[in-house]
Amino acid sequence: QVQLVESGGGLVQPGGSLRLSCAASGTIYMLDDMGWYRQVPGKQRELVATITYGGTANYAESVKGRFSISRENAKKTMYLQMNNLQPEDTAVYYCHAVVRETYYNYDSDYWGQGTQVTISS
Repeated sequence: QVQLVESGGGLVQPGGSLRLSCAASGTIYMLDDMGWYRQVPGKQRELVATITYGGTANYAESVKGRFSISRENAKKTMYLQMNNLQPEDTAVYYCHAVVRETYYNYDSDYWGQGTQVTISS
């Protein structure tokens, strides 16, 4: 099994910054595509950003120019640098990864437990 653990959430004022981390552990042959998603009560979970193993990133239109996704494959860790945060960014942020656990396995999807990000004055 695989565990994804997010960290770095918290409370910041509008215009502030946070960096989220997602550390993967367990039986991992290959971490394939990873991504950050966010969800607020009463809303669908939405994609924030994704990144391939090789570092190709894409972003939701709402965060382009403000957020930056990255990963360090040797550490099995993914990051989300969030700048110029706005109240609309308030949500629980979830880490997602497509994982091949062994050479003989098919890919499986895993989610972290989420970390709260709150932007308020």
